[in-house]
Amino acid sequence: MNFKKSIFLVVAMILLIFTNAHAYELVVDGQKPASKSELFKKYGVDNTEDFLALTPAKIKKQSGEKLSLKEAIALKAAQKQVKKDLKSKKQNGGKSQVIALVLVILLGGLGIHRFYLGYTGIGIIQLLTAGGCGIWALIDLIRIITGDLKPKGGEYEKTL
Repeated sequence: MNFKKSIFLVVAMILLIFTNAHAYELVVDGQKPASKSELFKKYGVDNTEDFLALTPAKIKKQSGEKLSLKEAIALKAAQKQVKKDLKSKKQNGGKSQVIALVLVILLGGLGIHRFYLGYTGIGIIQLLTAGGCGIWALIDLIRIITGDLKPKGGEYEKTL
């Protein structure tokens, strides 16, 4: 790749990142795919590791077609989004709404459920204030039942 294309690619990636464009939007004909499986199908891979290892050169070797600059940027952005999704799943650690509910019922006044969900600061405050004299724990109980209080990393792996 020549120097001008490299500079253009870097500038385009920076613009893509700072304009907060969603990584998947450019990947499949300008439409956001429903899942990673559509991305895998588009690029002819079977798993996440193979998708993350893809490069424009490998795609050219497999399909015989050279990716346009827009497609190459979209590929890298999609790979970045997949990595981000994997990282958030690992940080979330597969939290269960049922376990959070049991913790708030049994130990709500101590804020243990907040520690479990990843909200350490609020957990310490609840521990020191006895769950806001029970009021805060009651509010958290309702929020966990309705699904409003979620893990810091994102979504519950197992719900009610």
